[in-house]
Amino acid sequence: MNELLYQKAYEKALFWLENVVNETDKEEIKKILQNKEELIDAFYEDLEFGTGGLRGIIGIGSNRMNNYVVKMATQGLCNFIQKNFPNHSKKVAIAYDSRNKSKEFAFAAATVFAANDYDVYIFDDVKPTPMLSYAIRKYNCVTGIVITASHNPKEYNGYKAYGPDGGQFISPYDKNIIEEVKKIKSFSEIKSTYNANKIKIIPESFDDDYIAEIEKLIINQSLIKKHYNLKFVYTPLHGTGYKIMPKLLKKLGFQNIYLVNEQCIPDGNFSTVKSPNPEEKSALDMAINYAKEVDADVVLATDPDADRLGVAVKDIKSNYVLLNGNQTAAIITYYILENLKNKNLLKGNEFIVKTIVTSEILRKIAQNYNVEIYDVLTGFKYIAQLIRENEGKKKYICGGEESYGFLVGDYVRDKDAISTCAIIAEITCWAKEQNKTLFELLLEIYNKFGLYYETQISITKKGIEGQNEIKQIMNNFRSNPPIKIANEKVTCIKDFLTQKEENLLTKQTKEIALPKSDVIQFITEKETIISIRPSGTEPKIKFYIQLVNSLFNINEYYDKLQELMNKAEIIIKELKLA
Repeated sequence: MNELLYQKAYEKALFWLENVVNETDKEEIKKILQNKEELIDAFYEDLEFGTGGLRGIIGIGSNRMNNYVVKMATQGLCNFIQKNFPNHSKKVAIAYDSRNKSKEFAFAAATVFAANDYDVYIFDDVKPTPMLSYAIRKYNCVTGIVITASHNPKEYNGYKAYGPDGGQFISPYDKNIIEEVKKIKSFSEIKSTYNANKIKIIPESFDDDYIAEIEKLIINQSLIKKHYNLKFVYTPLHGTGYKIMPKLLKKLGFQNIYLVNEQCIPDGNFSTVKSPNPEEKSALDMAINYAKEVDADVVLATDPDADRLGVAVKDIKSNYVLLNGNQTAAIITYYILENLKNKNLLKGNEFIVKTIVTSEILRKIAQNYNVEIYDVLTGFKYIAQLIRENEGKKKYICGGEESYGFLVGDYVRDKDAISTCAIIAEITCWAKEQNKTLFELLLEIYNKFGLYYETQISITKKGIEGQNEIKQIMNNFRSNPPIKIANEKVTCIKDFLTQKEENLLTKQTKEIALPKSDVIQFITEKETIISIRPSGTEPKIKFYIQLVNSLFNINEYYDKLQELMNKAEIIIKELKLA
């Protein structure tokens, strides 16, 4: 055990013991002081307010999520806002999800904002993260926060901060906020004069305003009227979508909405699932079983803060399969662009956005319709940035990332599972009109643009040693890059940390016009792409494998898919990921 770390943690714990006011918290600190390992984990550093805000294990300690850390972060945010947006209205919006302590943390932050003379608009019930983004814009707020840890395990909670446009803060603002938060060294620096008059509850009618915006996105309302009897099974996975999603689908005109009632109860322990992550098929087990009972057309699942959507559909063998985020994004992008073209609504100034680790099939689709496509770093805040920068010049159509996040339209500036669900429901009607399922529509897309297969390997490395291991892995790939991958020559290396793209055939390099990020990509002669990046929110390093093949005959889908899956296994072994 590192004695310096222990001593640092011990001194910080004593400071907290002297300064916290809650007797229960004092007793908890006393217990932690008796356990060296837990003491270091809880107090060896301050929970980092990163570029996406806070995220950590709930509990007492400077390295945990608790009221004190939340209040210090909020005071730092207030100080930042005062310096950078002195002429903006002093209004802030706050939302929170169903996680343990979320409401408590939200109202703790509200008291600090109010003490700093902000008018606070706060929901009195759990609400999806995209609705927080919409609230910031609707109430002309200078900032907003949402208390959530997205799909992390139940032990976690988090805090995300947003700017006046409804998108998360980007550089240099994100780094400036971090600096202001770091300056708060003592609880005494937190303004705490309670002012109840400054805190306003957002009315229930807000839901209707939000739904009205989603209704504007619908392209073919007539198809919904015709196929209103399609069957949808929905689960909020104990999260925030439990009220708004059924209300939205009914408002659109769908009549057969089957709710997984056991999972419609907001529950921070997520008691019916191993993980509330719609990327994992096991999270949808109850919903899929229900779908089999009622013969549902589509299964829909949202994560706890309802910004990411999981979709399960029947394949050509009538088995329910979970679409990955790339597939969902491809279906939506294809549908929207195809229908805008058919209605002569593409004017030539439209654009879509994807992240650098999202499937290249989106580029193929966009190019087919002569629509501009942008690549951005991982994180929806970069998509929001592009929307803001192009306002009044170009029209944003849609954008997304492989991790189940997507956004259609620009009234919200973060990924939005609620509106995405509405679009998927509409697309199901469009497919039905052609006597197709969503899966058959996906095969049609693969037939036109190529069969893309993506998989991801995440390796968890916890603690200080884990952080060092992740750094060493990244260093090794930079200093010893692979020459071949699955017997394919590596022809291009993109290093987003050095912002250099090197063509290994011509030996030419060019600048990558994106902010620095610890990501490296290897691209082969056959368009295989391997992307490697440390996670920004979890103690993991992620490997993204993207493969492509032609699909001239839909009947060959499973054979062609198996070829790509076998190839992925070879790559996983070559990179020693298994």
